[in-house]
Formats: sequence, structure tokens, C-alpha cells
Amino acid sequence: MTRTIPVPQGLPMDRDAGPFDPPREITRLREERPVSPLLFPDGHNGWLVTGYDEVRALLADTRFSSRQDIGVLHVPYETPGIPAATEPSPQIPGLFIAMDPPDHTRLRRKLTGAFTVRRMKMLEERIVEITERQLDAMARLTPPVDLVKEFALPVPSLVICELLGVPYEDRETFQANSEKFLVKDQELDEKMAAFGAMNMYLAGLVTRKRAEPGEDILSDLARDADLSVEELTGVAFLLLLAGHETTANMLSLGTFALLENPGQLAELRADPDLMPDAVEELMRYLTVADIFYRYATEDIELGGATIPQGSTVVVSLLAANRDPQRFDNPDALDVHRRARGHLSFGHGVHQCLGQQLARIEMRAGFAGLLRRFPTLALAVPADEVPLRTDMNIYGVHELPVTWTDTDR
Repeated sequence: MTRTIPVPQGLPMDRDAGPFDPPREITRLREERPVSPLLFPDGHNGWLVTGYDEVRALLADTRFSSRQDIGVLHVPYETPGIPAATEPSPQIPGLFIAMDPPDHTRLRRKLTGAFTVRRMKMLEERIVEITERQLDAMARLTPPVDLVKEFALPVPSLVICELLGVPYEDRETFQANSEKFLVKDQELDEKMAAFGAMNMYLAGLVTRKRAEPGEDILSDLARDADLSVEELTGVAFLLLLAGHETTANMLSLGTFALLENPGQLAELRADPDLMPDAVEELMRYLTVADIFYRYATEDIELGGATIPQGSTVVVSLLAANRDPQRFDNPDALDVHRRARGHLSFGHGVHQCLGQQLARIEMRAGFAGLLRRFPTLALAVPADEVPLRTDMNIYGVHELPVTWTDTDR
């Protein structure tokens, strides 16, 4: 007799399996029904996709649209203070992550030259220099310190500001606004105020660069007469937000994960050549950018199910990256694993443009941190580390760490 699998009521979000693992209900759904119906809080009958093969197929299929202006995008969890959407969201100029080809292709193509593997490799020496300078500053402090504040956030912020041509002295303002924008249940007026403040700041910045361009990515884009100021602003918003938030959370959460896996940490310290594979494994294991949305533009077969046109589809990259059909013993952190093929940078036309930059930053960050602070340890019990379960990009709000005087 076939057992009936209940339809989940909203997206399971409680990190009840531990700070690094998917919610238990997500894991159970992946095992039983990797393409599952999902009842949204507003009553929408949508879908949740958790299996590796199914997620990869969906991300490669442009019939699953990334646009938010062709149908109502339903949110799969409760959002106190934010009313349910009743109509499509307007398209934001330049925000190509929420576009489909050919609009997406036109804008992304203008950035591919800026983020080539070759250009990123040329930047590696400068990224290492920025990392080491931040480690020097941290070593002068008296522990315990917050690793997020003193290292994980400053390093990618310094790098992306320099790369884009954003004044680093403005970081506190854009970091505060980006954090407000990323809070899941932030009051709508506060979220839009934060978005508006970032947009106004960036519009002024790209306008100045169009008048007096420098040697940076935003100046290069500002020289392109085909791009409007509104498009330049949208592109700048996306690059600035993605360029520091994801890597900052990977550096802090990755350090937390290594400290909680001392055997793996010891092996990585003993053999620094493992670092490139360890970075890929940490990205697979943690997948800080987990939940993404797509809109079915027609009836589409996926994983033995028919997803009807008009459905909002929720994708869990973390669940896919923990699929035992793709990775052996997936819930274990293994710095020896060759985790190529993980989906942490997405897949298909929207695969992360800055992935090579992120890899270089993480290799430099983790290598420098482990080398300079061999006695690094948590300064509080692991269950007291405040998790970013309230944010659209997962991580920790703070990571109190300590070390001994021998590290100085």
C-alpha cells in the first residue's frame, strides 16, 4: 500500500537538525518527494524542489522564469507586517538576477569581462594583502573578539569596494541598509526605505563616475552609453549586495563549522594544499544562499511531477547539496572531498558571476586565519552563537572567538 505523503504547510525553516544542516522536514521531503507540492501561507498551491538532479534541471530550464513582473511571487513563510502580494512586482532596471534572456543576457554580457578567471587571478595578490592587513589589525586586539565585525565582514567589503570603486568610508551606511533589506520579516516600509537609501546613494555614485570615470568596474560600466543611469544603479546594487554579504557569511559560518569539526580543522592545518577543495566543501556543506524562487511560465514536467503554469516554485540549494544521490555521506564535512558540481553558486544562466572572486577571497581568508591564529577557539558555547535564521542569506550575526598570547 502506498503511503500518502502530506503536503507541507509553508516552507520548513526551523534549523532543528543543527546550525549547519537543513531543517529535518526539508531532508525528509527530499528523501520522499524531491519535487513536492507546497501550500503557501496566502493559500497558493506552489512547489518545493529539494533533490540535486531536480534542482539542477530546474535551474537550467528557462521556462522557470526568474522574473517577478509576470505573476504574483508568493512567499512560502509568514511575514509579519508585510502584506501578501496581490499583483506582480515591477521589474527593477539593471537587476538582472530577476530577468530572463534576452534582457538578462544583454546586461550580464556587459559584466563578463570584469569577472573573468584571468582578471580575478590578477587580483589575488591584492586580495591576500587586504586579508593579511585585516588579520594584523585583529591580532592587535585583546580577545575575545567578534570575528564577523573584525574579519569576516571587513575583508569582502574592502575587496568589493575597491573593485567597484565604492568609497570604503561609506561601508557602514550600505552595510546597515543591506542588512535591513535582507531581513525576512522586516516591516515593508523599513525594507523599502533601506532599498531606497541604497539606490539613492548608488545613483549618485554612478552619475559621478559617468562624469569622471576612474579605474574600477562601475566606471567601466559608466562608460557604456547603452546603459542608463537606472540600469547602472541596479547593477551596482546587485554587485555590492552580493559581493560582500555572501562571502562575509561564508567566512564566519565556515570558521564556526571548522571549529565545530576539530578533526577536519587539524587536517586542514596540517596540509594547507587541501584549501581549494576545503573551500568547495564548505560552500557545499553550508550553502549560505539557500532559497531561490522561480515562476512556471507553462506546465512543466519535473521529477515525475507536473508543475502547472503560474506556480511559484521554491528551490533549496542546501537540500540539493546534501542529497546522498549525488554526494556520499553528505551531512559530514570532509575537507578531502572533491565537491565539484555543488550548486552553491547556482546553475544555468544565473550561475553566480562573481564565483571566482568569492573562491579567492575564501581561500585567502581561511588560509590566513588558520595560519595566524593556530589556537583560535569559540569564546562562547556553540549553542550561544546567534544564527541568522531571520535573514535571506544564512550565517551568524556574531562569532565570538578567542586565542592565546602565543598567536600574537
